[in-house]
Amino acid sequence: MLQHVSSEHFQSLLDQPCPLYLPDGSQLQILIEAIEPRPKAQLPEMSRVPFNVQLHSLHPTDFVDGLCNLELPGIGLLEGIFVSREPALGRDQALGYFNIVFN
Repeated sequence: MLQHVSSEHFQSLLDQPCPLYLPDGSQLQILIEAIEPRPKAQLPEMSRVPFNVQLHSLHPTDFVDGLCNLELPGIGLLEGIFVSREPALGRDQALGYFNIVFN
């Protein structure tokens, strides 16, 4: 199913709080900050343009990275999305900042 996900599926979640289901089954409330197309990473045989989704937690979290689930409008529950943590780099140190890459 992940191969059918495009950046457009995330548009309605942009700047909206939503739950990210962590590997341990708990929920982390997140906010999707940005959706960045990566057209230079596209392979000739692929129709989807690769993209990154940047998000941050709404509360402090110890979560670092792992396979998570996320509910997407029009798609349903996406399972097994690898979410990786990024350094805060001048942002609120209490929150977690994350990235999802779709190649």
